[in-house]
Order: sequence, then structure tokens, then C-alpha cells
Amino acid sequence: MPELPEVETIVRDLRSSLAGRRFVAGRLSHDDVLRGVTRRSLLAGLRNATVLELTRRAKHAVIVTDRGRLVVQPGMTGSLMILDRPLTPEERRYAVLQLSQDDGRTLVYRDVRRLGTLLWLGDEGWKKYDQAIGPEPLDRRFTGKAFHLILQGSRAAVKKVLMDQRAIAGVGNIYANEALFASGIDPSKPARDVTPARAVRLRRELVRILQAAIRSKGSTVRDYRTGTGTKGNFQLELLVYGREGEPCVRCGATLAGTHAIDARITVFCHRCQS
Repeated sequence: MPELPEVETIVRDLRSSLAGRRFVAGRLSHDDVLRGVTRRSLLAGLRNATVLELTRRAKHAVIVTDRGRLVVQPGMTGSLMILDRPLTPEERRYAVLQLSQDDGRTLVYRDVRRLGTLLWLGDEGWKKYDQAIGPEPLDRRFTGKAFHLILQGSRAAVKKVLMDQRAIAGVGNIYANEALFASGIDPSKPARDVTPARAVRLRRELVRILQAAIRSKGSTVRDYRTGTGTKGNFQLELLVYGREGEPCVRCGATLAGTHAIDARITVFCHRCQS
């Protein structure tokens, strides 16, 4: 699913085109993506709402308006884009939410399998939602020391902690695999057993990889598209994710894969990671 780099890319692509715009009409094709809001309330809230800013929190794109916040979690197959032309039949087929803007363009949330979610939150609702999410890894306050304290508080595998949105925001399976390989840490190692020095290195590699992925517009492994509809490029730089059974780029050993840690594919090198 889109992780921090992918959602950050979408937000950066759309920010200037959304800021200051007013939504004049909306259309929702399916209710199953809604969380905590009805179709009627969502569309009524968005009608004539003016966009103040577009930002990101964890894996969510947050459209802040003068009437509330539209929080979009794209899930595995969701995407956001702005079109200045009518939708094609293929685009219309998967367009879950369409918001007509006062400049004649349309903001479209497209979701092939409808695995994403839409929330409509007021100030108090957003405060509660935001507080339940962990620190942003690209925040300067997310130091090696702060990261080590997070790891020390858990007996779970370090990979599970990396992907726990209550512990750290925005990291999913792709970048957890990559950061653990880059730092030489076994994904199954209990988080509390990671030493301070190794926690500092893991945090450094995680930040480096996330920043590199943002520069490459994210990773398109399956359905992800940027805010302009193009594919990302960081999938070409992945060293372990998606490479189970292939040779390790460092030592040549065959990369192993397991679903035992968190029921998702974890790819690692048994020689390079301990």
C-alpha cells in the first residue's frame, strides 16, 4: 500500500493546485470507503468548502478546509489526482469520489479495489485521530535516542514495531524491509534487544531510504500512481523487497522470505542481518 514516500509525493504534486480552491459539487460512488461519516454528511461538508492546505500525516493525505478535514488513506489501490478534462470510461469506473473545483478542474479519488478509507473530521476529531499516531520519522525530533526508547518499550519483532503506526508514522512493509537490510538487523529480532548504537543506525538508514524514495516519486510495485498519474521509480532501487530467492547484493547469499513475523512477506539476508 502507499507508504510515507508515496503519499508525500501525491501531496507535493497536488498541493499548489488545491490551495485556495473551493469545492462546488461532489459525487461519491460507494459508501464502503467511508469511516465515521455518512455520504450525506461528507458531501454536505465538502460543498462550498475552501481548501486551506494539503498536508500529510503518516500514510494519509489530509485536505484541510475551512469546514473540516478530509483524510484520505489510499490503501493498496487508491490514488488522488486533479483532472482538467472529462474522465475516461476507465477512470470513471474506479472514481470513488469526485470533487468539482471552482476553477473547472476535478479532484478525483480513484480506488480500484476500494481498500482505502475516507474520513471527515472536525478539529476535535482530528486532534484525537492525530494523537493516536506515532511520531513522523522525518521530523527532526525523531532522534536516534527517541527511536531507541520506542524500541525498548516493545517485546515484538523490530519489523512489527517499525510498521506499527502507533509507534512510528508512515512506514509499511516495503521500507521496513529495506531499512532493516541497510542497517544489518534481523527483522525478527525483539525490538527491545536492539542496542542504542544499532537503533541510531536503523533510524539513520530509515530516514535516508524514505528521503531517497520521495526523490524518486515513491515505489510502484503494483497500482500506485503519483498525483500526476505517473509511476514512481524507487522500485528500481529496492535491494530486498520483492527479491526473495535472488542473490543478496552484498554477499551473494540467497535472500530468504517469510510470512512468520507479521503475516506479510519479509525478505532478508541470513548472512548480512543479525
